[in-house]
Amino acid sequence: MSKLQKIGIIGSGIQGVSNALFLQKKGFDVTIFDRDEPGSPAASYGNAGHFSPYASLSLNRTDILLDVPAMLMSSSGPLALKWNYVPKMIPWFVKFLLNTSKSKMMHTAKNMHQILDLALPAYDEIFDEIDDLDGLVENKGILYIWNDKDLKSRELEIKVREELGVEQQLVNKHEIHDLEPHIRPFYHAGVFYPYARHARNPKKILLKFFDLFMKKGGKFNKLNIKDIEFDGDKPTFISEAQRFVFDKAVIACGAFSKKLTDNLGEKIPLDTERGYHVHFKNCDHLLSRPVIFQNRGFGVTPMEQGLRVVGTVEFGGLDNPLSKSRIKNLINNAKYMFGDLPDHEDEWLGFRPTLPDFLPVMGPSKKYKNVFYCFGHHHLGWTLGPISGKIVSGMIAEENTNLNLNPYSSSRFS
Repeated sequence: MSKLQKIGIIGSGIQGVSNALFLQKKGFDVTIFDRDEPGSPAASYGNAGHFSPYASLSLNRTDILLDVPAMLMSSSGPLALKWNYVPKMIPWFVKFLLNTSKSKMMHTAKNMHQILDLALPAYDEIFDEIDDLDGLVENKGILYIWNDKDLKSRELEIKVREELGVEQQLVNKHEIHDLEPHIRPFYHAGVFYPYARHARNPKKILLKFFDLFMKKGGKFNKLNIKDIEFDGDKPTFISEAQRFVFDKAVIACGAFSKKLTDNLGEKIPLDTERGYHVHFKNCDHLLSRPVIFQNRGFGVTPMEQGLRVVGTVEFGGLDNPLSKSRIKNLINNAKYMFGDLPDHEDEWLGFRPTLPDFLPVMGPSKKYKNVFYCFGHHHLGWTLGPISGKIVSGMIAEENTNLNLNPYSSSRFS
């Protein structure tokens, strides 16, 4: 294979940049396209900042359906709908329901575990090439807490993770207090994942990755790629006024990938879970590590910008405006956890690209062997960026792998 194969990547978030870095290691000439600057306020900027290698159990669970009506009715709950979007969501929800059986739940959990297990080493491969991380990654674990209303689903989670061999420590009230003394004692128990990490500023980490990519001879074009056409079997990117021909292409633009895959004639049921964050400035001293309160489905991460409060799953597509009620929900939840806090800053809305079986799509397009997909990582896009980039770059280089990659193929939807 000639070393100068040209690869075009659409998307400059953690997936796109990670793909680019691993492709460069294999000797490819890589160009990234994005309609925004890298580090723009998209999902790789606004996420919870968790490196969560334990998070193999997703939302397609046998027990979650019973909870959905109560979640939707509760203003403090983790779930919301934009009612104008419901008709569009129905086909996705039907597919989601079909993925909540025990066997489908375990299929997802096993295949998430397979890649999550490799997630931190893949990050470390990139971190090893960066001169100074400036304290941007902290290795202090991640803590989940709950009150006793919610024990049933916690038991399921703990049991499945135990079966998969996930390292977890059950913690009682006193141990939670010792770990995080500033949280109000509303909790009854929790789980601590000691080897998990968190980002002090996801945007800065992403930009360090991007700078490394540019230093190694990468190219970036700030252009909106509207379509992909083919020159023979070579993918050609079409923007407003220009065309760019590549040997191979990677679509890695998260929730926005569907417009392109639809144009390629492949109906992948990608939709979005809208997530929110706010910051409480100068309050990051209140926590040592990320804490997730599971009954209300929100989390708080200590970051450079302050305490970042993240969460809620809102089904409402890409075009609906930000919901003030969801912002209010986060503020109320943060105050429930800490008592008094100053005024919040930075109301942010982002889009988690989610497929109904809660597995990502990684691999070649069904119809075009030179177009590769890397999207649909739902709540785990940040954790899975480098390992996904490593896997897809290996496919492009036609390397053998001992991983079973069939579960991530887009052909599962046809």
